[in-house]
Amino acid sequence: MKIIYELLILMLLFSAGSLTGWTLEVFYRRFKLANKERVWINPGFLSGPYLPLYGFGLTMLYLLALTERFIPIADDMLRKGVLFVIMALAMTIIELIAGELFIIRRHLKLWDYSQLKFNYKGIICLRFSIYWALLGAVYYFFIHPRILTGLEWFSRNPLFSFFIGAFYGILIMDLINTFKLTAKIKTFAEENKMVIRYEELKRHIRNEAIANREIYRFMRSFESERSIKESLKGYLKMQIEMAKLGNLNDFLDDALQHMKKN
Repeated sequence: MKIIYELLILMLLFSAGSLTGWTLEVFYRRFKLANKERVWINPGFLSGPYLPLYGFGLTMLYLLALTERFIPIADDMLRKGVLFVIMALAMTIIELIAGELFIIRRHLKLWDYSQLKFNYKGIICLRFSIYWALLGAVYYFFIHPRILTGLEWFSRNPLFSFFIGAFYGILIMDLINTFKLTAKIKTFAEENKMVIRYEELKRHIRNEAIANREIYRFMRSFESERSIKESLKGYLKMQIEMAKLGNLNDFLDDALQHMKKN
């Protein structure tokens, strides 16, 4: 029974992290300097209001905070500092694994840090590792002390089971639909020997819809009056022009050289 209870706690943490992370990303993208038009952007891989990366992250922070007593350092502040570094490393590793998997298995780059200093393949960078350390500190001092009481209340509330069931039911359906979509994107990417930047493709579809006065769906960003194949062709054309100008692109090296020659 205790194992089931602890599993439910982790499931609740994952759902809370996914929902909170999505909310943070929506406002971050709305007000960041690169978004000069100040448009609202649905972040992430899925259609719904959740980011699993943050769900895994919050769950990891919770588990790591419980291990502080095992860090063999007597000084309290130094021990906490080491804990925050460990949290940052753990979050960066999660980011690295997720980013690499999608590039290798789906030919997709879900986010792109290529224009930031000290990045690796555009999927991890020093700046965001520092952000993760700060986020770990915020979690440790302001959330973790209260989280056990909150989790205890939620887990014993009858609505808890309904919430967990509804969240994971919707999430699974969203995952199925999204993987069907990304299978089409992967096929197109393989045919054209490129890696597709997911957020840039969504932005391309949005800009096309606005330019043609078509309906743009915030939550279902890939649904438009054009088929996904038509949108991908337009995205490819844009990437070719960028490659010719020597700008940032995600063609594989041999394909890129061919594009530049032509």
